[in-house]
Amino acid sequence: MFIQTEDTPNPSTIKFLPGQPVTGGAPVDVPTMEDADKHSPLAKTLFDISGVSSVFLGNDFVSVTKAEGKEWSVLKPRILAGIMDHYMAGLPVLNEDSASDSNASDASRYEGLDEISLQIKEILDERVRPAVAMDGGDIVFDRFEGGIVYLEMRGACSGCPSSTATLKMGIENMLKHFIPEVVEVQPVEA
Repeated sequence: MFIQTEDTPNPSTIKFLPGQPVTGGAPVDVPTMEDADKHSPLAKTLFDISGVSSVFLGNDFVSVTKAEGKEWSVLKPRILAGIMDHYMAGLPVLNEDSASDSNASDASRYEGLDEISLQIKEILDERVRPAVAMDGGDIVFDRFEGGIVYLEMRGACSGCPSSTATLKMGIENMLKHFIPEVVEVQPVEA
């Protein structure tokens, strides 16, 4: 097994590509060890490595964020070994109920949205999320109120120094162009 790595715009996060499906579908954010215990044996393996502060599981990648003061030169080989050992042992990435729970909660989150919110979500899903996934993260629509679009940053996007520029210069301008009712874009905490 050969695992590729890619730097992300967030210097605290590296994207690991194991060359096979990770979630095989919807991304799963695993920001704490408690979440890893509930949702992902792979994330639990990674949290057992001292210095790992969060894990984000994408369709075909794993983004790992390091704790402040930790060095990638020490962490990266341990993370690579952890991912490789996990896959070689044939262990599941997600607990059985976690994948279906994630898809169900995303679906229920968008039921009953108004027309503008549905347009915003469609633009995000088609134009923004694929590009953000390439950088090891995800941006999820939270709500649209009073002209303001609220988005949740996940994975490499969470805490990224360039996320404000991405939101304001990129996403906000795009949404304003396609949907005149959009006045501003703001991040929300998970």
